[in-house]
Amino acid sequence: MKLKKYISILLIFILFFVFFFPLYSSAIDDSSYIWSFEAEGETVSVNSDVATEKTNENSLSLESGSAILIEQHTGQVLYSHNPHEKLRPASVTKVMSILLIMEALSNNQISLTDNVPCSENAASMGGSQIWLDPRETLTVDEMLKAICVNSANDCVVAMAEFIAGSQESFVELMNNKAKELGMDDTTFKNCHGLDEDGHLTSSYDIALMSRELLNKYPEVTKYTTIWMDTLRDGKSQLSNTNKLIKTYKGATGLKTGSTSLALYNLSASATRDDLSLIAVIMKAPSTKVRFSEAQKLLDYGFSKFSFKSFGNKGDLIRTVNVTKGIKNQVDVVLENNSGALIEKGKDSKVTQTITLPDSFSAKITTGQKLGEATFSLDGKVLATVNLVAKEDVDSLNLFTLSKRIIYSWVDLLRS
Repeated sequence: MKLKKYISILLIFILFFVFFFPLYSSAIDDSSYIWSFEAEGETVSVNSDVATEKTNENSLSLESGSAILIEQHTGQVLYSHNPHEKLRPASVTKVMSILLIMEALSNNQISLTDNVPCSENAASMGGSQIWLDPRETLTVDEMLKAICVNSANDCVVAMAEFIAGSQESFVELMNNKAKELGMDDTTFKNCHGLDEDGHLTSSYDIALMSRELLNKYPEVTKYTTIWMDTLRDGKSQLSNTNKLIKTYKGATGLKTGSTSLALYNLSASATRDDLSLIAVIMKAPSTKVRFSEAQKLLDYGFSKFSFKSFGNKGDLIRTVNVTKGIKNQVDVVLENNSGALIEKGKDSKVTQTITLPDSFSAKITTGQKLGEATFSLDGKVLATVNLVAKEDVDSLNLFTLSKRIIYSWVDLLRS
């Protein structure tokens, strides 16, 4: 009796495969559809259409020789004044030095607990320092704290020698990284920023390296947001040279610098309501002007713009049907984070348009592009992000199809 049942099941399978399955497959409509709705979500990046202030207009009447304001995630310029003028950076140079230290940590070339010796050369540095003694060592963690908070020249030279063997070799790494980041206005001659002929950069380039540091190694703000701290078991006091850390809401860093020739420089970063900005001031006539004009730039950005997120990587957009696959459906998700910088008050007007077929034929692979999501405002495209398959869907073959039908009939006969 059981044998007859299985024979009948096999015959039914053959009939289905030969006659009905081809008809079912050909009946699928592969036409695509488009639907729109108001975008929802949090924040990330992409938008090049926001109007920005023209270079050298200086509508904010800044006294500084050069200045720029950018959005941290996208790098979009929101305001600029002589942004490519080559000037002396002073200790803002250390943004690049800190970037390379963080990179060495990330690559496991060094660790925070490593003990760093102090050479006679490092101990001889003038300017801001913590008076390192050639007989002592500090950990990388302590060195970073002294560099970020106290702008310690002796510590940054010690770290340069620890990572690259010499300050000269480290400076070569700095210039290579500058080229990699597109810092065309920059030539580094040292890792600390003391005045040296030919040691030049621009506010635009400082913004580029500041953005790279904050985006790639956000953990650096553990150091750049310290207001006061100590080293050497409390014997050495540290006080942040960036006064905005204490006075400006949302400040995250980043680095001050001043010499008699460079005057007063600052790379100031801050985040409010998911909007992250970097303001760079160079050649300010006084330290007071340096901080007030950085604050003026940040206030301008926060008052005029907001950052609208359209969704995060992996967010489910829709589940679509799959034909000729071992699964009937597949989830379609955003390939990457998506968002845009827009003028305040317009975020509710952003529309999302999804272009996605009704169904797909297997085989489908994880990450395969299946469609696109486009975000627009007032008829202008703000961002486009790919829609991809969340998982694999293998195609049916004779074996898997027969197995599926037989199992379903066996379950039916058992019930």
